[in-house]
Amino acid sequence: MPLPIPRFRHPRVFIRRSALLTVFLVVAALSGAIPAAQQNQAPARANPLLTVSPLPFEAPPFDKIQDADFPPAFDQGIREQQADIDRITANPDPATFENTVVALEKAGRLLTRVNSAFNALSSANTDDTLQAIQEEEAPKLAAASDAIFLDGTLFERIAKVYAARDTLGLDPESMRLVEHDYQQFVLAGAKLSTADKATLKALHAEEAALSAKFVNQLLDATKAGGLVVADASKLAGLSPGELAAAAQAASARGLDGQWAIPLQNTTQQPALASLTDRDVRHDLFERSWLRAERHDANDTRATIARLAQIRAQASALLGFDSYAAWKLQDQMAGTPAAVESFLGKLGPAAAARARREAVDIQAAIEHRHQSFTLEPWDWNRYAEDVRKAQYDVDESAVKPYFELNRVLTDGVFYAAHQLYGLTFRERHDLPVYQPDVRVFEVIDADGSPLGLFYADYFKRDNKGGGAWMDNYVQQSTLLGTKPVICNVANFTKPAPGQPALLSMDDVTTMFHEFGHALHGFFAAQQYPSLSGTAVARDFVEFPSQFNEHWALDPDVLAHYAVHDRTGEPMPPALADKLRKARTFNAGYDMTELVAAADLDMAWHTLAKDAPLQDVDTFEQAALERAGVALPQVPPRYRSSYFMHIWGNGYAAGYYAYLWTAMLADDTFAWFDAHGGLTRENGDRFRKLVLSRGNTQDYGEMFRGFTGHDPDIAPMLAYRGLAPGGS
Repeated sequence: MPLPIPRFRHPRVFIRRSALLTVFLVVAALSGAIPAAQQNQAPARANPLLTVSPLPFEAPPFDKIQDADFPPAFDQGIREQQADIDRITANPDPATFENTVVALEKAGRLLTRVNSAFNALSSANTDDTLQAIQEEEAPKLAAASDAIFLDGTLFERIAKVYAARDTLGLDPESMRLVEHDYQQFVLAGAKLSTADKATLKALHAEEAALSAKFVNQLLDATKAGGLVVADASKLAGLSPGELAAAAQAASARGLDGQWAIPLQNTTQQPALASLTDRDVRHDLFERSWLRAERHDANDTRATIARLAQIRAQASALLGFDSYAAWKLQDQMAGTPAAVESFLGKLGPAAAARARREAVDIQAAIEHRHQSFTLEPWDWNRYAEDVRKAQYDVDESAVKPYFELNRVLTDGVFYAAHQLYGLTFRERHDLPVYQPDVRVFEVIDADGSPLGLFYADYFKRDNKGGGAWMDNYVQQSTLLGTKPVICNVANFTKPAPGQPALLSMDDVTTMFHEFGHALHGFFAAQQYPSLSGTAVARDFVEFPSQFNEHWALDPDVLAHYAVHDRTGEPMPPALADKLRKARTFNAGYDMTELVAAADLDMAWHTLAKDAPLQDVDTFEQAALERAGVALPQVPPRYRSSYFMHIWGNGYAAGYYAYLWTAMLADDTFAWFDAHGGLTRENGDRFRKLVLSRGNTQDYGEMFRGFTGHDPDIAPMLAYRGLAPGGS
């Protein structure tokens, strides 16, 4: 099975996961008395972001939120968060756990709420106004974060609690919070001199502005870079449903009578597996490959070169050799050397298998009496020939068994019920930001409500690429909140009246993202900073990648894989072929991921005095050093459109998808050895991992469940990379 498209998304700008107890309307704060000339006018509309949502579970009131609500709400949230901090630092009483650490957990609830709603819309349903707001607010939010972490008086109080922590009689979660807070402040620069703090603040403001600029440049570049044709024959190989979707996509852009294939976030594009015209495939690939390198306003190279330089300079101020050395301090891996050692075990095995796969694909090309040499835009097209020949699996024969709603309710939800006893009730009474979005109430095995689940699966031009999970509301017993969670993807929307049929990769995506959702729903923490998915990058993908394994579990697959027209279940022979084919293309899939991870580490191990890099030259050199510069296997993301590391907080953390695959595959091997899909196993995993959040050392947590340190062997075997693996 190929590794997943990276899917988990944290907020783009750090805002403490916390709460504010008192809110008031910004209109009242700013305007004072109403002028006499306006007293007979209709009352000003209240900003819905400034009060806690009255909806169940504090779900966002998407039907009431307008773009113009965000700037004043951000401003008010920043002011109130700072007022909360000022109350902590002005407290004349000696610093205690309650009046400092717990008070900090409660600070800034309005800003957290505003940022959560903004992330939801700017990621999945953006527009020009939201993009402009994003660029305007990013430096303000960075400054607000710095105002907390670089506040010397606040850090002095936290340091006093930290120094006395062993004498305070704290429970384990509270002890973890004290240690977590102290570490985060130190890593953020709390020990710097006044002059160095000022320099760091300036670097952070510039970084935030450039990161927001990159996000918007890439969105526009991706939107502009899609393939548009005026002759449908150019798209030979696409199914009638895919052609109809392409016509609809063109029409949505005002291009009636034409056909459009929008770009997805990855280098390779799904249509490349089907298009028969090689020139068209080449065109589509080049549009993807060069989307952000066209020497126009959307060219991101200057932006990212400066971002990398800023990060190196900031980490040097903090006393580290590189940004990666700084970033990995609170991760499970710990050091760049550990990451590079781990990637070094994967890269050679993956590249060797990819070279063997390339030989098979070249043979498939020649079998068709074609004389050209395999290029990246040919790989997926002719790999299908190899899949059919070696595994007798035809993607077009599989898709009718994977209708989206059936996969969701009878696959994803069914597995969650079998493992954890969950049930789901769709709700039509809650507002959504787009008609395609669905909402479900999640009910625990004992009948108590766990929270709300939002599902937004179809691609739109105003939606970011890839797929992700996010919290609209985070669980916390301190704040009395239950989780409100979304899963977002970019599946092709069918033409009206047609079923939404998914590929096996799409199905895997749904299971993956719901693994993140389970991690959030099962959170049982007192403090929001430690709750649910608020864990290290190289741990957060563990539950999601583990959940992927159930997509092909015999019991689960039999429950959801039903033909959309005939209603017949998937034949056992076809299901067996799918399982045997899960390691198909494993060399390619792993190599493109390792290549992307190596690029990330190369950018983020630059020294503080490194000059601005020529992006293309730097990229090629990095891939060659890592031994993954295969001409037919491009990295999953080029530097110029690597959203995860320049816009989504995964800088020096992209390796986490591979690291957590090791954790997930090792854990699934434990399940397999202990009876597989059972409530007993699920409840144990929930108790020892999914419900723990960031309340325990990650290594201890993993050993507590499996009984041993992480072992890469199950990963190599499961991914077809072990010596002699198929």
